[in-house]
Amino acid sequence: MVNAYLVVRIKGQADVPHWATTTMELLKLEKKYRATILQAKDNTLGMLNKIKHYVSWIELDSSLAKELLDKKGRKSGYKKIDAADLKELGFSSIDELANALSEGKVALSKLKPLKPWFALAPPRYGFKRSTKRLYGQKGVLGENKDLGTLVRNMM
Repeated sequence: MVNAYLVVRIKGQADVPHWATTTMELLKLEKKYRATILQAKDNTLGMLNKIKHYVSWIELDSSLAKELLDKKGRKSGYKKIDAADLKELGFSSIDELANALSEGKVALSKLKPLKPWFALAPPRYGFKRSTKRLYGQKGVLGENKDLGTLVRNMM
């Protein structure tokens, strides 16, 4: 069973209907190439399916969560996360925080000094598939099994 999702916004803000914009704002995906970690709840998959033509998602594993927190995790003032911030949150290391996020025990948006999103860059070496189609139609949108490697290229 899925415990948490890594969601990345692939498309920009132009020509997006208001209902999709609202849903993405609720998920903390206001800008292009933003990523967030969501707990798997009853409504999460419904929200993702509603905006599947703008975002891509994958089931989160702890190694990818640790890499994201190491390289792209930020706190207020856009400063990197240090050991003092982890102690304040009640975690002894980044590994412990990554495991808690990937198992769905804690939500990224509830960890207050941390930003609820990760700012990623466009992928090095570009997208290998179309950014206008769903994953099943030779694209990158929707539920994407190759998103882990793509996110590693975006860090």
